[in-house]
Amino acid sequence: MKKPSLRSRKRRGTIAPLTLVLMIVLLACVAFAIDVGYLAKTRNEMQRTADAAAIAAAWDLISEESLTGDTSMSQTMVNVRGSAVSYTSLNDICKKSPDIDENTANDVSGDVVVGYLNDLTNPAAEWDYSDPTKFNAVQLRVSKTSQMNGEIPLFFARVLGMDSRATTATATAALTRNIGGFRIPADGGNVQLLPFALDIDTWNDLMNGNATDSWTYDPDTGAVCAGSDGIKEVNLYPQGTGSPGNRGTVDIGGSNNSTTDIARQIVEGVSPEDLAHHGGELEFDSCGELDLNGDTGISAGVKDELASIVGDPRMIPIFEEVNGPGNNADYTIVKFAGVRIMEVKLTGKMTSKRLIIQPCNIVADGVIPTTQEGHGDFIYTPVRLIR
Repeated sequence: MKKPSLRSRKRRGTIAPLTLVLMIVLLACVAFAIDVGYLAKTRNEMQRTADAAAIAAAWDLISEESLTGDTSMSQTMVNVRGSAVSYTSLNDICKKSPDIDENTANDVSGDVVVGYLNDLTNPAAEWDYSDPTKFNAVQLRVSKTSQMNGEIPLFFARVLGMDSRATTATATAALTRNIGGFRIPADGGNVQLLPFALDIDTWNDLMNGNATDSWTYDPDTGAVCAGSDGIKEVNLYPQGTGSPGNRGTVDIGGSNNSTTDIARQIVEGVSPEDLAHHGGELEFDSCGELDLNGDTGISAGVKDELASIVGDPRMIPIFEEVNGPGNNADYTIVKFAGVRIMEVKLTGKMTSKRLIIQPCNIVADGVIPTTQEGHGDFIYTPVRLIR
């Protein structure tokens, strides 16, 4: 057999090391890609967890305590932090349930930070932690560090001396409680606004606890019955608005709304067609006021419609001033409030007629957000991620 030439032997001797180098580089690239992919997957899991937990916690900012006049918000904060921890633990990261610290001291560097943001559209808006009754946002942080949940493990990068990588994910969820008015909802639906206005003095007395507590609402069954539930009530049926021939009804839509129109709005809410009469929206001006034309009163003709929504969340306008008689009355609206009807009695003597309401939290469609405070009580937008 003929022996390979010297040149051939040299050529073979160079091919094997080059192939080996290429294979090593290829394997290193594959290993790098696996570690990078695992890091990306874990970070996505962490962000989804932070997003979901922040949203869940922010929903608990809709406080039942505030309905009773309790401004401490202590139980609300317990609920918010409890939801944050609970929903975080429901989402596995690296096949393990993660932990976060409740941060009961509300330290700004903690895992769960609760506060108030005046402008949810401004990424640079500063947090305010001074008044829990105004809190509308939750910032939540999920970490994989040596101190919390352990760093993300690496595999092939260990040959380069990198065993793991620390990282965090942060999300902020918030709702709007500053109400600038209402517009036609994006889905074209109705706004659950009753066409009955209450004077600001009576409402403020109610907020200050100067009212009765004779009815109770069962959130589990939706039933209303006699008895105390810690939430005060007031009579929406006015004994005197200061406007002769007018009993607190306002026209939302065409002027001089008929009993049929009012009955429809009671049951179904204010329609896009109603709002179209106001240019598509009811919005406070720069002075924080909104003018609505008055109607002649709460008629016994709508008692059945009112009775049909007993216990259901609704909103009412709150007026500061009314001028003019009857259908010529002009109401100056300064606030909207969430309420539920507890009792309806529109027959008999004037002094015995009543439409009893109590404050009620309501998540409303069609809200016009504003940075002005004080124009909405117990009305909220749905929670959304803002950061």
